[in-house]
Amino acid sequence: MKVAVVGATGLVGTRMLQVLAERHFPVDELIPVASEKSVGKKINFAGREWTVVSADDAIKAKPALALFSAGGSTSAALAPRFAEAGIRVVDNSSQWRMDPTKKLVVPEINGDVLTAEDYIIANPNCSTIQMVMALAPLHGAFTIKRVVVSTYQSVTGAGYRAINQMNAERQGLSWGEYEAKFPHPIDQNILPHIDVFEDNGYTKEEMKMLNETRKILRDDSIALTSTTVRVPVQGGHSEAVNVEFAKPFTLEEVRSLLASMPGVTVLDDPSNNVYPMPLDAWGKDDVYVGRIRRDFSIENGLNFWCVSDNLRKGAATNAVQIAELLLEKGFIA
Repeated sequence: MKVAVVGATGLVGTRMLQVLAERHFPVDELIPVASEKSVGKKINFAGREWTVVSADDAIKAKPALALFSAGGSTSAALAPRFAEAGIRVVDNSSQWRMDPTKKLVVPEINGDVLTAEDYIIANPNCSTIQMVMALAPLHGAFTIKRVVVSTYQSVTGAGYRAINQMNAERQGLSWGEYEAKFPHPIDQNILPHIDVFEDNGYTKEEMKMLNETRKILRDDSIALTSTTVRVPVQGGHSEAVNVEFAKPFTLEEVRSLLASMPGVTVLDDPSNNVYPMPLDAWGKDDVYVGRIRRDFSIENGLNFWCVSDNLRKGAATNAVQIAELLLEKGFIA
């Protein structure tokens, strides 16, 4: 099995390599791909050194699978070329997510949508993945009418430059003395701004959460509004989620459904200060859910808090799980 990782030297790309190794995905030959300036560099994977190559050379090598995490413009240019060469692409950018001809997959929720005809498969947004992992079993039981979500997203979601900015600020460097990723300082600060603002006043990140949730849960009737926020945390996204259901529920039913959902761990014992935090999720694959409580302001309302490692289940792990599903279905070999 030949496997290409496009964007292999980036933050998510390195996590993809880590997860491939951890989950013992059958990689006989790794084809790491990065920008021209990185071609020729060496990376370590599975006890061996591998040389970074160009996209053209990767396509010529005919891998069965290519995991992409190199940005939307790169994916727009390269993913169709890989697919035309018969290579299955799992893409982590936003490029293909809302394309009606492409599947948007969280394997635990809608892995059944994958067919032999799917050569470009979209990996959802990190903040969407962790939220729908908790919402999916609840939607199946009680039918979601409306969701209000506020996110508290780690700087790792914005790449190496964002981490470097926060570290530079923590070392006492002044604004302008370092290469900034964000339009304002992030250390000791909170930015209600992720991705670019659209004409409706929402950011692209906020609109992704609406559109992707509807597509993954296969229900365009779900109303959802979000505020996405960047916080000075090194790893792990957190979300405060408020849900209005069409049907009544008990908290015992909610906890049972969440606890039985593969990939979800319930941490909910507030009397003992047990609730999910980014430190709990860092380096792990589960979505952690807690602070489960009824919203008394509306009928059939629920509040919960969820946390996940955005680089793993929010990106790399979900992509590798899609690859595992392709392998299981016999679409790659």
